[in-house]
Amino acid sequence: MPATKNGPSKGNLMINIFDGRREPISPRHNLLVRIIDGNQNKQFEGRRKGPNIPCSKLPVFDNFGDNYTIIVSAKGHCDAGFTPVKIGPNSWQRVDLMLLPKDATFNFSQARWDGLQTLQPKLFQLLSSGTASASARKRYENLMENQGPTLAAFFNITTAMAAIYLPTGTALDYLKQLIWDQMYPTRFFAYAEKQMVNQVIEAAGHGQFAPEYGSGLLHPGATRSYKQVQFGEANVQLTFHEGDTKKIGGVECVVVEPDIDYYRDIGAHALLEVIPHTLTGSHTDPREVYVLRWIAGRHAGVPEFNPPYTIV
Repeated sequence: MPATKNGPSKGNLMINIFDGRREPISPRHNLLVRIIDGNQNKQFEGRRKGPNIPCSKLPVFDNFGDNYTIIVSAKGHCDAGFTPVKIGPNSWQRVDLMLLPKDATFNFSQARWDGLQTLQPKLFQLLSSGTASASARKRYENLMENQGPTLAAFFNITTAMAAIYLPTGTALDYLKQLIWDQMYPTRFFAYAEKQMVNQVIEAAGHGQFAPEYGSGLLHPGATRSYKQVQFGEANVQLTFHEGDTKKIGGVECVVVEPDIDYYRDIGAHALLEVIPHTLTGSHTDPREVYVLRWIAGRHAGVPEFNPPYTIV
């Protein structure tokens, strides 16, 4: 541990807690805060009021021990945490966490059909593609009313895709038409411009994506798959089904299957996500994806993950 004239170096941490509206959490909550250093020693455990919790004089080891884990709990809420948070000497580090009620529900008031055309023109165009306006509206409103998790997953994935910059345009720009009978709470299928494949391959060459080998095992019919590697959790995966083609507006298109996994590492994804889901019949929860992606983005310092819905 590095030392100064006054003893071992110390670092400081500010923990900021938000709710599912992406707003600072109410101070009425009694929060249990646990801070664990990289040596797996508990440096703090106690109850505090939010939304901003300063923690000072944390030991600095000048090695892997400085990779701290932060966990926050509250009654009736799902735990939230992040690791690693690297603590440095004589400075402040920040971590933003989101706590959701265990009975949290989706609030789509920001995503009403009448407002989408102005507020989310790309999504409006995608949701409208391939059908008459009245039919598109009815189909969308049915999705909102009866399939909330599916709509939330769609917004999670498309919001994340809009923030992925390929050599030309964003990943969202290449989507042309949804395949409505293949929309799920974990993923959706859509026709995308064929050139998207080469764009993603080129982006992978620059380190934005990593190829997933044997993609056809987890995604039947897939020809290739690439996972974003920007964050520790909640990265977009783009899986292509190049044998399924269609011309839309004179443009050659192939099927793409976008989804967001909890874990970046393929081994962790298989052991901690795919296998448990297969055994229990459960699936990736769009609420958890929402939290993980928001926290990951805040930690990375990128523009806020802000899908057109909230969780309350």
